[in-house]
Amino acid sequence: DHWEVSDEQVVEMTGKSLAHWTEVLNQFDAEKKRSNDLVAHLKNQHRVPGNWARTLTTGYLERQG
Repeated sequence: DHWEVSDEQVVEMTGKSLAHWTEVLNQFDAEKKRSNDLVAHLKNQHRVPGNWARTLTTGYLERQG
């Protein structure tokens, strides 16, 4: 899958684990929001680079089904 990344890649590029970002999105009630809102939240509130904010959001939404 194009959006699948390893935890090591996530840590290298964001400084935090995939589990951390999943929890951040859960606490933001991500399942009730649009994907663009999730990307903006990661970028603006957590300083995640834009392409990684999109990657984390897409991966999160895929895992949620």
